[in-house]
Amino acid sequence: MKRRNESFFGREPELAQLDGLWAKRVASLVTCRGRRRIGKSTLVEEFARRSGARFLKLEGLRPKPGMTERDQLAFFAVKLAAQTGCEKSAPSDWYSAFVRLDRELGRGRTVVLLDEISWMARFSSLFPEILKNAWDDLFRKHPKLVLVLCGSVSSWIRDAIIRNRAYVGRRSMDMVVGELPPSECAKFWGSRSERIDSREIVDVLSVTGGVPRYLEEIDPSLPALENIRRLCFLPRSFLREDFDDMFNDVVTELPKFSARVLRTFVDGSRTATETAAALGIAKGGDVTATIENLVEAGFLAEAGRINPETGRELRERRFRIRDNYARFYLKCIEPHRRIIDDGTFSLASLDELEGWDAVMGLAFENLVVNNYRQLLPLLHLDGLVITSAGPYLRRAAKGPRGRKGCQVDLLVQTRRTLCVVEAKRMREIGRETIAEVDRKVRAIRRPDGVSVRTALVYDGHLSPLAASDGYFDAVVPFGKLLGLGQPRASRPPR
Repeated sequence: MKRRNESFFGREPELAQLDGLWAKRVASLVTCRGRRRIGKSTLVEEFARRSGARFLKLEGLRPKPGMTERDQLAFFAVKLAAQTGCEKSAPSDWYSAFVRLDRELGRGRTVVLLDEISWMARFSSLFPEILKNAWDDLFRKHPKLVLVLCGSVSSWIRDAIIRNRAYVGRRSMDMVVGELPPSECAKFWGSRSERIDSREIVDVLSVTGGVPRYLEEIDPSLPALENIRRLCFLPRSFLREDFDDMFNDVVTELPKFSARVLRTFVDGSRTATETAAALGIAKGGDVTATIENLVEAGFLAEAGRINPETGRELRERRFRIRDNYARFYLKCIEPHRRIIDDGTFSLASLDELEGWDAVMGLAFENLVVNNYRQLLPLLHLDGLVITSAGPYLRRAAKGPRGRKGCQVDLLVQTRRTLCVVEAKRMREIGRETIAEVDRKVRAIRRPDGVSVRTALVYDGHLSPLAASDGYFDAVVPFGKLLGLGQPRASRPPR
């Protein structure tokens, strides 16, 4: 086996799922999707390493003006030759390229990764069909082969492979790689995670989410705000630049319009109708399709699907920005781009940014929502069927008898239970939080036979009075999700 990747953390369920493919007696065709920088290629390489398998990685070239299909074919040949010693002249077409690859496959365990496959296929509308024929004629005859089709343009894989009827019965697995859970993210701080305040990790994760490539850039010896400053607010810094690079690569259709759509979600969840209204256009296929592609790319997520007051599906789906980095970029980096790029952005501390605590508080809420599955055991909901989970928003009704609005950070629903989860990132969390949550509970008219539970997920100092009140059915310091030691309920406020 190759030497272990020291910065590789987590992914044990995904690795176990992939490892199960070796029990088959036939070749396996796998699609692998996920947000850019999420570690898809690294996961596949780690799978090959742990399996003791031969690993071949062939990737598409990032499309540029003037590039042609021949450029992609030539690069394919050069990459294959570098790893196998075969000829490196450019093949005449994609089927010939796959024939050459097939000749280099032995009888032992082999993992072949076709990475950034949408780039590879950019100049050939017949690429999916040619690959399907190569699978049928060539690749499937290698019983110890796992062929992985991977890319950041998840919508292309969805449309060209997964929804393509030509591939029915051929794919063994569709793997969607998500963000790392908080407990795995904390490992990027090494042994320091046990001796620094959890706020250091929480604030960085509120900006980066559980994206491994971003976490690799942190310096664990520096405070969170300094890491954020270095990554986001210096000219040509990694997270200052990555949004534009990522967005143009991942959203290949109508990137400027897609960016406009995404910006409408910065201040809260919306339906497609509300999105169209915010853009000043009629609701139509472009808005709906763009939202679907942004969901597929990992930028947006559905904000719950069941109306807690009726137990029925919402009439129109509501969406929220899922990606912590995208939201932080649009909220805090993009408005200051000019002075950042000029090198004149200078603050003694990011705390000086207007509304910083509010921004980070909302980012923390998003972090909690994104990791609700890790919360379920701590909310005493593990083992139950979750019918809906996400933020809940009911707008105020107009008129003198109109109902007041209601907004819940995270509402987890089962058939018999509504769990109202409050997410708080504050230096001092007092009993006023209890009154705040109780107003939300009373505002929801739940159906007969449905109980309400309450929970607080927090980062900060929880006052002894709030901790001992008994109002919350579950009180969870976020440090528990990080796998850290004792909560800070008894520590003095900072």
